[in-house]
Amino acid sequence: MFDRVRARLGRSGDRQPPTEPAVGLFVDGPNVFRDEFDVDLDDLRDAARELGRVGVIRLYLDEHATPGLIQAAEARGFEVIVTSGDVDVKLAVDATALAGDGTIDRLAIASRDTDFKPVLEYAGTVGVETIAIAPGTHGRSDALRNAADEAVTLEP
Repeated sequence: MFDRVRARLGRSGDRQPPTEPAVGLFVDGPNVFRDEFDVDLDDLRDAARELGRVGVIRLYLDEHATPGLIQAAEARGFEVIVTSGDVDVKLAVDATALAGDGTIDRLAIASRDTDFKPVLEYAGTVGVETIAIAPGTHGRSDALRNAADEAVTLEP
């Protein structure tokens, strides 16, 4: 799976390297798509595009996700990862792996869950810029915001 991503983001010797940083957006679906937040998939995608060239854009969901959400996300260019276990663990492992192997220059995590603080901290130690995206003002995590280089709050 990561080989496809690396190939898509890879730089061949006969072309100029991209001028924009490669961005990886990882969305914690169960924590972002809640009734109390009015988060739009297009707003998430646009937030990632403002950060640079989007190379990885993933939405992590649990087995209770509706087919409509999955279909809408795929139609907007998200790679949807459905897990039967803990979404946080899968997202954290994938984000850490891509940050560590140099695939992305900027790591954006959309969540309100402080479980991702170690991922942002690790990415920073390997030279990857980090962005914490909150699903709204009352969905902000101070721990994520303080661990990240930059913080973005989605407004309804």
